[in-house]
Amino acid sequence: MILVEVYLWLPYVITPIYTAFEQVPESLLEASSDLGARSGVTIRKVLLPMIVPGVVAGSIFSFSLSLGDYIVAGIVGGKTQVLGNIIYTDVGVANNSPMAAACALIPIIIIGVYLMLVSRTGALKRL
Repeated sequence: MILVEVYLWLPYVITPIYTAFEQVPESLLEASSDLGARSGVTIRKVLLPMIVPGVVAGSIFSFSLSLGDYIVAGIVGGKTQVLGNIIYTDVGVANNSPMAAACALIPIIIIGVYLMLVSRTGALKRL
């Protein structure tokens, strides 16, 4: 099930990171090499700080979308219970709407906490 999830949500991670790599000016990389920095130092001090917003955006996309995914667990996972399956079962099969609503708050809270932690790093300001 993990392999299918990775296959399904990997484009949502790769696209923002690729866009962040494209936006890095080559003049900064050339300046770093002209000033004598090795490739490891250039990656760590120049490239990584500039692609952090892309990594954050990709993680937000994939993480938020994967929280509500119950189709993969139903098709590939067999008896595996994920949060989306519990909500789907409570609404559709058991007709227990209050329990489904309570379970639906869990992904909202998780995403809210994640966005609050990411916003403290300042990565969202550079998106």
